[in-house]
Amino acid sequence: MKLRVDDVYGGHWSVTGDGVPGREAAWDSVYLPGRNVLLLAKAAIFCALQGVSAIALGVLEGNPFPDATPAFLSLMEQTLSQGLAHRLTILAPYRGLSKPEIIRRGRHLPLALTFSCIAPVGRRHCGRCSKCAERQEAFAQAGVTDPTPYAHSS
Repeated sequence: MKLRVDDVYGGHWSVTGDGVPGREAAWDSVYLPGRNVLLLAKAAIFCALQGVSAIALGVLEGNPFPDATPAFLSLMEQTLSQGLAHRLTILAPYRGLSKPEIIRRGRHLPLALTFSCIAPVGRRHCGRCSKCAERQEAFAQAGVTDPTPYAHSS
C-alpha cells in the first residue's frame, strides 16, 4: 500500500492549498503540526556536521503553539544535543517581542524581502490570507510603510 501525503495530513490546507485561513481567521488556524520540530531537526543536523553550536529561532511574543514554548525549546535542545552527540544551544531572541516591535527595529533593513504569506501567488504575498493581514497590521502598528508587493489588495 502506497501512503500519500493526504493520508498523513488529512488534506491539511498547508498541503492542499484548499481552505487557507483568510483575513479574519483565528490565530490558531495557522498551526502547522511539527513545524518547529522539523525546522530545528534539519538545522541541528547541519550544525552538528559543520561544528556550529547555536540555532536561533524567530519565535515571537504571543505565539500560542506548543512547539514554541520555552519548555519545548529546552527539551529539544537537550534531545538534539544528545541525539547528535553535539552540544547545541537553541536561542529565541525575539520571544519577548511583538511583530510591530521587530518591524520597528528592522525598519532600515530590506523588509520587502521577508516572507509571511501562507497562500503565495507566484513569489508574491497573496494579500488575502491571515498571515498577510497580520503582516499588514503589524506594519501599520509599527508606523512603518509596508513595502510588500501584494498580489491582491485587501
